[in-house]
Amino acid sequence: MSQTSSLPDQTGTMKTMAAPYEVSTDRISSVKLSLTYLPLATPTSDAKVLTGKQKPLTEIAFLFAEIGTEAGFEGVGYSYAIRAGGPGQFVHAKEVAPELIGVDPNDIQRIWTKLMWSSASMGRSGLSTQAIAAIDIALWDLKAKRARLPLAKFLGAHRDSVPCYNTSGGYLSLSIDEIISNAEVSVDAGVGGVKIKVGHPEPRIDLERVAAIRDALGGEIALMVDANQQWNRTTAIRIGRALEEFNLTWIEEPLDAHDAAGHAILARELDTPVATGEMLTSVAEHRELILKGSVDFIQPDAPRVGGITPFLKIMALGDQAGLSMAPHFAMEIHLHLAAAYELDSWVEHFDWLDPLFNERLEIKDGRMTVPERPGLGFSISEQARSWTAETAVFGEGAP
Repeated sequence: MSQTSSLPDQTGTMKTMAAPYEVSTDRISSVKLSLTYLPLATPTSDAKVLTGKQKPLTEIAFLFAEIGTEAGFEGVGYSYAIRAGGPGQFVHAKEVAPELIGVDPNDIQRIWTKLMWSSASMGRSGLSTQAIAAIDIALWDLKAKRARLPLAKFLGAHRDSVPCYNTSGGYLSLSIDEIISNAEVSVDAGVGGVKIKVGHPEPRIDLERVAAIRDALGGEIALMVDANQQWNRTTAIRIGRALEEFNLTWIEEPLDAHDAAGHAILARELDTPVATGEMLTSVAEHRELILKGSVDFIQPDAPRVGGITPFLKIMALGDQAGLSMAPHFAMEIHLHLAAAYELDSWVEHFDWLDPLFNERLEIKDGRMTVPERPGLGFSISEQARSWTAETAVFGEGAP
């Protein structure tokens, strides 16, 4: 005879769940998609703005996917787009979402492949992949919740906390004094490292800013720099050598994200580790970086590469190559993945995202702690709901 038990969901409502160890026959019953715009309190600029390639960043578009099942389980995932692409992700997700209704949510790899083939004419990277990412991440959240485990432990955690560094306080649009003040606030809050933006059209200004920050922080706090792809190979080598004295943890995106050969040259020439990969949108692109020896810290982004399913393949490649990992952005997702990576790993702290979720991640002694809540451990806030521009619902009983 089938046995069931009742457990509270994230809202406290008691729901009937399958008893432990009973084989699941559950099916996806609903999908809710939301296009939400997160406004930034202050417009930010990195090197791409100073070189005229982009306008200052004022908001971020998020695609949320909420997936419900017949047995009462719910999973939440998200993808995002900066400056452009958010509406496109939402529209594409609406196109493929009906494929999920009635499907076993446990077959995540099968679902990912099915959705990818449904949009094969769009390619296997880029907008279509990032739309699928929100769904894939929600399915992993759901599966870990079914197991009543944090995602990190569901995957097999190597650690319960991960070193973390802050990025949101180090933009080129801020003065040296403002960056130092932000860095001090971050360190006092328990963050273990600080990353600042470089790539200014005048290299002297970059060196002055890095010297001032290093002097203010001292030698105990990890310091990283990010050029956002704005140097050519010659400039990157010259500035990279000039930065050696500051004992940086890494130099990030010194060259165009797709210049694997150039990054390989830098990785050989510089003592400072090279980090890159955040802009890549497929496993194949990351594989090229790794096989060419172009990177010391791989920086995959789960929402950009298509979700957790392809991210795990990148982790396996990085592990085989003996590389450290520092996933880009999306700390609510990447904390779990970094904790499940055997080799050295960092997670990026962005306080920008705090208003989107009801929960907060704990930071102490330079590390971010994996939450003990099941799944990814976050739920969408009412503030995020109020910033939602469009929604689409498929199936019955959507969250």
